[in-house]
Amino acid sequence: MSLLSIAFPIEAALPTIQAFAGNFVGIIRPMLGLSLLAAVLVAFKPLLIGLLRAGLLVLKPRQTLEQRSARSTLRSILMLNSMARDLDGVHPNLASELRALASRN
Repeated sequence: MSLLSIAFPIEAALPTIQAFAGNFVGIIRPMLGLSLLAAVLVAFKPLLIGLLRAGLLVLKPRQTLEQRSARSTLRSILMLNSMARDLDGVHPNLASELRALASRN
């Protein structure tokens, strides 16, 4: 310690203040970066959602109305056949009627 450190105590504490300031900046900088990223994502949310939907359509295009109705018909046929299998031992007449309904579709 020099004689000036008694006269100017701030200069003696300067290295300690600089160390605390460095630690503070080291902690705050990532938090500022994350908050800035969150603000940008919130601001551009509609654009990002549109880009994600466009990418999804590129990977998996929407089915036509005919394809969707055929898929629905196939599901109903499979459901009727499943119900017929379940009722085969208990109510054979009802099971045969369900199979007849499934064969009409």
